[in-house]
Amino acid sequence: MSETVVSTRAVHTTAAPPALGGPGLFTVLLAAALPLIDFFIVNVALPTIRTDLAASEAVLELVVAGYGVAYAVLLVLGGRLGDLFGRRRLFLAGMAAFGLTSLACGLAPDAWSLVAARVAQGAAAAAMLPQVLATIQATTRGAHRARAMSLYGATAGLAMVAGQILGGVLVAADIAGTGWRAVFLVNVPVVVAGLLLAVRFVPETRSAHPEPVDGPGTVLLALSLLTLLAPLTEGRAAGWPLWTWLSLAVFPFAAGAFWAVERRADRAGRTPLVPPSLLALASLRRGLLLIVPFSIGFSGFMFVIALALQQGAGLSPVPAGLALAPMAVAFLLTSLAGPRLIARYGTRVVTAGAVVQGVGILLLMLAAWRDWPHVGLVAMLPGAAVAGAGQALQLPNVMRLVLSEVPPARAGVGSGVMVTTQQSALALGVATLGTLFLTLVPRVGMREALVVALLVQLAGIVLTGLLSLRLPREIG
Repeated sequence: MSETVVSTRAVHTTAAPPALGGPGLFTVLLAAALPLIDFFIVNVALPTIRTDLAASEAVLELVVAGYGVAYAVLLVLGGRLGDLFGRRRLFLAGMAAFGLTSLACGLAPDAWSLVAARVAQGAAAAAMLPQVLATIQATTRGAHRARAMSLYGATAGLAMVAGQILGGVLVAADIAGTGWRAVFLVNVPVVVAGLLLAVRFVPETRSAHPEPVDGPGTVLLALSLLTLLAPLTEGRAAGWPLWTWLSLAVFPFAAGAFWAVERRADRAGRTPLVPPSLLALASLRRGLLLIVPFSIGFSGFMFVIALALQQGAGLSPVPAGLALAPMAVAFLLTSLAGPRLIARYGTRVVTAGAVVQGVGILLLMLAAWRDWPHVGLVAMLPGAAVAGAGQALQLPNVMRLVLSEVPPARAGVGSGVMVTTQQSALALGVATLGTLFLTLVPRVGMREALVVALLVQLAGIVLTGLLSLRLPREIG
């Protein structure tokens, strides 16, 4: 199957929906930020949660992993349901559910209740987020779409950094004695405002010829992601029991069965959960390959640096969060220039971004080695700022590339595939780099473990840069 199949199916579209105006774009970008903020916001709150709820390390990892795995497993299904029932309808339902589950997290009486609420929160995010990209794809064209996609990518990157900073500030502020609970309760008023804006400003869109839910594909994708992510996130804390190895052994068979079922459905003229014909688009395929190492390194870095600064350098949540402020500021300023740079230099900007980010990571390694344990905002400022600028040259532009050739009729499927890939890679980053770091700490010390983790991230950045050399010159 090839692009021909995709373009042939794309002609079956409805009349163009209303254009997404400024308030509508702001609303969907606000919704895009919430799930990513919540993936990272708990990193600096974990020590307080451990103390307050008497939670073991394995349960604490479930607080992070339960959200990430549920989110990753259900994202593609969320995109398909939006195509089927209407993206605005799913957006509103998902956002309302996200607010309710955030409230449940904030009011959790014990650690296991928090884990359950976090799993439900991840499922709600999976219903909401795919509708953001699908709505942008279906309601924008040309320069308007390019700008909207650039803003989406910038929002995603900023949300990942800002979540950690906001988490530290909220925990330290201890608003009305809420402590760590504020990192979840803060979502509630934001969701209420988002719902009011969405009702008025976000247009309804759906696929002209929606396909029924791919039951076998959904089950096999969920099994594939669970058998990979669950043992990697829980294995170290649980002592690598037999079930973790059995689960990892099942993963390649589950993934192979999923791909076989999807190819068979695609060839039969149905629309599977992840159509292989959609993956035939070179822009989507190459963009996804770039998102994987970038996201693994990004999430692994954020998790590791939060632990290192608090448990190793002895910083409280606010200084630990604010140490990343230069990264957020540099990301914001650089991402604003991204569309102009892409228009002038094409995808060479992505390669340049990998080089710049690599330099930033080297500077952070130098600061950690030279100044440990006296690291904080000042010591990390040069490396964090340079790394943030490099990230901003990559992430928004790669996200724009992934969806550049996806037809509007398949916007929900395409966005679900992209965000699932990103979220799975984010979960893998926490699992792999986090496990490596925590395994090395008692053996070689905190400083050396941090440097090794940064070296592994640097290897991923090099891979991203090499892969970016194969990108087409222009982004549509």
